[in-house]
Order: sequence, then structure tokens, then C-alpha cells
Amino acid sequence: MKFIYLFLAIFLALSPMNAKDWKALWITSDRCQSITNSWICYQKNVELPALDGSPVYADIAVDSKYWMWINGEMVVFEGGLKRGPNPTDTYYDRVDIGPYLTEGKNSIAILLWYFGKDGFSHNSSGRSGLLFDCQTDKFQILSDASWKCKPYEAYEQTGAPYPNWRLPESNIRFDARKEYVGWTEKGANPSFHRAVPLGEAGIAPWNNLVERPIPLWKDFGIQDYVSIEKHEGAEVDTFYCKLPYNCQANPYLDVVAPAGMEIKIQTDHFMGGSEPNVRAEYVTKKGQQAYESLGWMNGHTMIYQIPKGVEVNALKYRETGYNTEFTGTFTCNDDFLNRLREKAVRTLYVTMRDTYMDCPDRERSQWWGDEVNELGETFYATDLRGHQLAYKGILELIAWQRYDGVIFSPCPSGSRREELPAQMLASVGYYGFYTFYKYSGNDSFIPKVYDGMKRYLHEVWKTDADGLVITRHGDWSWGDWGKNIDLDLLLNSWYYLALKGELEFARILNKTDDIQLIEGMMSRMEAAFNKRFWTGKEYRSPNYKGETDDRGQALAVLAGFANPEQYPLVLEVLKKERHASPYMEKYVGEALFVMGYPEVALQRTRERFADMVNYPDCTTLWEGWGIGKAGFGGGSVNHAWSGGTLTLLSQYVAGIAPTEPGFKEFQIRPQMGDLTSAQVTVDTRYGLIKADLQRKGKKVRISFEVPEGTTAWVMKDGKRLKFEAGKHKVTVSE
Repeated sequence: MKFIYLFLAIFLALSPMNAKDWKALWITSDRCQSITNSWICYQKNVELPALDGSPVYADIAVDSKYWMWINGEMVVFEGGLKRGPNPTDTYYDRVDIGPYLTEGKNSIAILLWYFGKDGFSHNSSGRSGLLFDCQTDKFQILSDASWKCKPYEAYEQTGAPYPNWRLPESNIRFDARKEYVGWTEKGANPSFHRAVPLGEAGIAPWNNLVERPIPLWKDFGIQDYVSIEKHEGAEVDTFYCKLPYNCQANPYLDVVAPAGMEIKIQTDHFMGGSEPNVRAEYVTKKGQQAYESLGWMNGHTMIYQIPKGVEVNALKYRETGYNTEFTGTFTCNDDFLNRLREKAVRTLYVTMRDTYMDCPDRERSQWWGDEVNELGETFYATDLRGHQLAYKGILELIAWQRYDGVIFSPCPSGSRREELPAQMLASVGYYGFYTFYKYSGNDSFIPKVYDGMKRYLHEVWKTDADGLVITRHGDWSWGDWGKNIDLDLLLNSWYYLALKGELEFARILNKTDDIQLIEGMMSRMEAAFNKRFWTGKEYRSPNYKGETDDRGQALAVLAGFANPEQYPLVLEVLKKERHASPYMEKYVGEALFVMGYPEVALQRTRERFADMVNYPDCTTLWEGWGIGKAGFGGGSVNHAWSGGTLTLLSQYVAGIAPTEPGFKEFQIRPQMGDLTSAQVTVDTRYGLIKADLQRKGKKVRISFEVPEGTTAWVMKDGKRLKFEAGKHKVTVSE
């Protein structure tokens, strides 16, 4: 019963039905309701009165994805979000269909793709279905038995190789000989069956409906490849079509062919991360034909295997992605750092979609250790729409909390629900939840997640007689990739940083008793940490026998356990030890900036990321320090957790960071190291912060713009100078 009541409480708090009065019915096909990798067509003709140009909203829910046409025009290219906001409920889209409707007869066509299996990024409902609810003062369009529907028999199952078990998506095979011609056009009257009504909004297995908290995808349209290289074979020609960068792409073709020729399509990332990912197959009909595979792939090159006898008119692609703009910028006089940041931005974007992903090929899952780094990068890279993805992830993390209080990752997930203690502490703490609040200024989520945070930190975790953390191994005792991981040391720092974030939230919510408890715990940890872990020259757990952990030194600095007298000794360790993966390297670099060693931080960055940045055939950053077996975790080449330098360049090199939530007040405190110039923009809820920094010797001239409604603080000669909205110049000493 405890399990039931806990989840009921979470669901009611975080995932209520929208307040609207739903009138539509869930509908489905009379067959093919639960078959893996099912495609189903829905169609409806409606008569409408004259429209006045006001928005006309349709609320649409599915498991799993859909495409929608109105009067023959594409309205939504891939709608729907992977399930779900919590383990039982379903997201819905709100779409303004008004611009596509006309007075008189209108035709609505929806193609639904039901994954029909769980994955690391999706919790299958177990049944395909469509809910379409459009209500206005003048008319209603509601899914019910009057809609027509039919399984799309042209979509078939491929043979092996199949996508690896982490992915809910299947390969896509389309036999054009079975194509339903014209069913999406205006006035279509396809010979489909009547849809089967299942019940009102709120019924199982889709349950409560939660409005999509992120924008619909940006559609870049059909585009030409950068180049196409044809390799002729005896029976099959292979076309290597170069994409401009690693992106989320849908392959398109226009060919003339006899019937029954099989075209195979995949990217150069088909084996990305060591195991098969998604691919496509197309079987031709007779004559000229155009086809676009609707499941996105990612990579640098799209590869078509086209049999002899097929005449190729065109090979193209459609890029889609998260709908944000990269308004945050950073450039400097160091070309290497500029290229590193460029690759970090590209990696961040290709790992943004339904959630922040670890990678867009092997698993597409929201591991929260990855997300902590990614959300930090977002604040210095994207416009405010990028923030919404982090907000979605925060609510999901707590809504998926287990009955025993454990928080686990990845989520949403139907096939993997495991706690990684170090990652989870990072998630709920200073660098996760609190960073989102501090940088966005959005505090609306705090009451929704606070109790879950508190339960995890104070019921799941325990401390010893000295107030230090008792190590928990959880479901996966993972502190980082690589060797020489001093886990006890890491967990104590992560736990302290989690308490630091919780304390701020307790103050915001005026939780007097909690404030007293957390402050007491932090004081005890501060008194005990150095006694147990500081050897006189480095931080080390008493029972740890490996080489000194650079990650552990860094987190001790960032938690505030290390004092300035210890900094030179920590510096010597960080000059020597290099065990951190690209994920944890961000924290090592940050610690060097915090201690006041920017030149060392930048030089270590150049050395550690040299192979990634200088590798000419990859526009993204790798999971590990090498590719494939030379990397970690399967060796994917697009892991945004490696992009922490993006954050550090703006936050520390340019020195721009909020001192009040949302950049209501912010500081400009540059640490340029060996750089001589830098230009930066940071997008905030108040507008763009802009700064140009020119260093000569120990002096830095700062030209900067302060947005309306904000205040900037600059340190000059030991004094904090205040600058209101407008353009300013000041010269400071580093």
C-alpha cells in the first residue's frame, strides 16, 4: 500500500490531467493494436464555418509518434513525445491548426507510429491509440467512431540486424507497391475501416494527459547533401552522401525503378557506440517515385545501397531537431578553443530531442549525469527555449522516483531503472537542480521536487558518526569511466554539494526545521572531511589504494572543503594525474579556475581534448578520449557530457555568471589565462549580455552591455563596481 500511495501522491502533484474538458475518445484500429513497429493511418473529413484567423488548437496524444496533414499540407512532422512524464501517464501536443483550415470541407490525415516496445528512453503503454481533441466556440473536431483508420500495410518488418535492445525504435521498411496513394490529400475518401472507440481521456493504458512542455521540432526542410560519392558494385551501387555535420536526419530519395527493387539506407553511425542502431529499407514500385523515411537517424554520412537498374534522380535529406537558437556565443584568439566550443555546441544540439540524450545513436536516453553537464551548457549556448528541456527532465526525474525513495536514471525508461548514486547526487544538487534555478530564474519546480529530493537525501542516504556519507553502491556503482576512482571521496563531495542545493531550496520554501537540519549536517561534514581525507599533500580515502584521483581533488575544491593554503598542493596533483573521463574533466577544469589557475586549466584542456578537436572527420565530441575500443562505454562519438568546456569558457574565462537567479544580477570577473581577447554573449530572461574582453599584460579592458532590468558587478582594485542597464567600459586587473 505504501508503494501505491507514494505514486498516487507523485502523480497528482506532478502529472495532473489538463484542466480542459476533454470530449474526444481514444480510438484505434480494429487490428494491429499492440504489434511492435505498427503504422496506422487515421483520416477524417469535416465541414467548417468561416474562420476569423484566431488560433485553433488541437490537443493530440499518441503512443508513440505521429505525422499530420491537413488538406494535403504537412502540419506536424513527427509529433508526440516518448512516454512518459511518469511511469503511467502520457504527453500530448497542443498544435495550432488554424492556418491550415478553410471554410467548407477539410481533410485531416494522421499517420501513427507505435513503437510497441520499451527502451532506455520510452515506456510503452502496450497499445496503440490516437486522441484528437479540437474545441472552439464555433465547431468541434473530436476523435470518435466517425474517423476512418487502417494499418498501413506498406510498412513492414526488416530482417536482422535489428536495433540494439536499448532503443524502442525499430528499423523502418516501406514497400511502395502497397502504398496508399492520395489518402492525405484534401477531399480524400480512402477505403479505410471505421475506427474503434476505446474510451474517454484518462483511461488506461495512457492514463492522465500532460501537456508537452517543450516546443515541436524545428524542421529545416528537404536539403541537398554537401557531396555525393558513388561507389559502383557488381549488383549494387553505394552512395555516400555527406551531411554538413552530425545531425538528426531523415533520408529522402527520388528514383525511377522497376517494381520490387530493395534500397537499403543507414548512416555511418549505424554501429555508433558499438552496437546496431536504426536503419531503413525501401522496396520500389514501378516508375518514378519519391520517398522519405520518417524515422530519424544521425551521423555524418547517409549511405544508400541502390540496386543496378534503379535510376537515381535525387538523394536528399531532411534535418529536424529541438526548436531553439544558439544565441549564446564565445570566441577568442585561440583557434583550438573556438573549434572545441563549436564541436561542443554541435554535440549538444544532436543530443537534444525528446530529452537530453547521452547519445543520439546507441540509446537516446536521459542519463542524468549527462544531463547535469548538458543543462549547464544550455545556459551559455541556447535561447530560453533550450531551458524547457531541462525543466522537463527535472520533473521527470522526481516523478519516476521509486517506492523506496531511490531516484534512478535513465528516465523515462521501460527497460532500465537503476540508481547510479554518484550521478543522482549530482542531479538533485548544486550542479543539477540548483543550477537550473540559479541560471533560469524559474522557481516553479522547486515545490514540486523538494519532498522527493529530501526523501532521497535523508532517507535513502545515511551518514556515520562523524557526519560523513556511508558509501552506497546502488544498482550500478559508477563514479566515472576509467580507472583510479576514489568513490568514497567522490560521494562525500557530491553529497555535500547536494545538501548545498537543498539548503537553498529549503530557504526559498521557508522550511525552518529543514534549514536547521541541513546546516547542521553541512557543518559536521566540513569539520570531518579534511580530517579523514586530507593526507597533507592530497585528498585520498583511507582504504583507497589506487593512483590519486584527479576527480576527487576537483570535487573537494568545488565543494569548498579545500582552503587556499591547500590549493598549491592540489594544483600539483592535477598537473600530474589524468584519470577523469571527458564527463568529469569539466569539474577538474572548473576546480583549476576556482583556485585561480586559468592558464593551467586552459593548457590541460588543450592537451586532453587535442585528439577530439583535431580529428577531421567528426563534428562532435566523443564519449571517451578515443573512438571505439579506445573510448569508454562503447565509444560513441557524440556525447554532450564532453562539452563542459563550453560552460567554463563563458562562466570563468569571460567570467559571466549570475549572482541573483536568472541573471537579475550578474558578475563579470574574467580569468583569461594566456588568452588576449574574447567575445561572449549570454542569453537571459532579460535579454542578451554582451562583452568584449581585451587583455594586455595583467590588464583586461571590458566593453559590455547590461540588459534592461539587470545589474552587473565588476571587481576593480578590490572593489565591486555596480553597472546598470546600458553600454559600459572598464579596465580591471586579473
